[in-house]
Amino acid sequence: MTRVWFITGASRGLGRAFTEAALAAGDRVVAAARNVEPLAELARQHPDTLVRLPLDVSDRAAVFEGVERAVAAFGRLDVVLNNAGGLLLGMVEEATEEQLRAHFDVNFFGAVWVAQAVVPHLRAQGSGHLLQVTSMGAGGGFASTGMYAAGKSALDSVSEALAMELAQFGVKVTILQMGGYDTGLFTVGTTATEPDPAYADLRAKLAEMWGDDAGPDPSTAAPVIMELVGLPEPPVRLIVGSTSYDIVLQLEQARTEQYRAWERLSRLAPG
Repeated sequence: MTRVWFITGASRGLGRAFTEAALAAGDRVVAAARNVEPLAELARQHPDTLVRLPLDVSDRAAVFEGVERAVAAFGRLDVVLNNAGGLLLGMVEEATEEQLRAHFDVNFFGAVWVAQAVVPHLRAQGSGHLLQVTSMGAGGGFASTGMYAAGKSALDSVSEALAMELAQFGVKVTILQMGGYDTGLFTVGTTATEPDPAYADLRAKLAEMWGDDAGPDPSTAAPVIMELVGLPEPPVRLIVGSTSYDIVLQLEQARTEQYRAWERLSRLAPG
């Protein structure tokens, strides 16, 4: 049976890679993005199985309308991949209110609007798989990417709740904690704060730490997703990336050690 996908942020990066992989598997895809022009050639190659949908996920009304159009296109939704997002890069002190609200409108609220719009359809079908793209860094903040991690952490928590809420209806939810891929997130997908000279030394250390490696091609993550959506009982949470898997485990271990180091103080309170 061919599946019907609804993918946001489908015009580049991971969204584009997953769109191509789904089409190659013989599935049908509604590919949503603010600018769908980069998908023009792909649409010509797959005229009967790819529908391009211009969509700004931060517009709740547009999201609900777009999901109705997606359902009408192919009659159902089997896999919904919430991938649209961007990066707000800079120190917390530097971020403007406008930048913060715009960032969360896409990275958090946009994903919630999509979930709210598709859930009634998935629930009525008694099936479906909602994939929520968060980040390997969703478990904690890091200097200069704290706002990005905050949005992904919020989506992570909401998605875990959503998985519990939808299990009774036969609808699966998987949180995709993506590693670092060459998606353009740090270039075309980035909004930067106005640098404060007070953080110049820290910025230099971060630049040295990160280096110039943009990460592997997004297409290398596609086989993981294709196998995942074929599982009858998929995990609620999945780290996508071998290097990222090791890093996340190290971070979790360090956090556990920190808790244990201060166990005496924690246990002074009865709550």
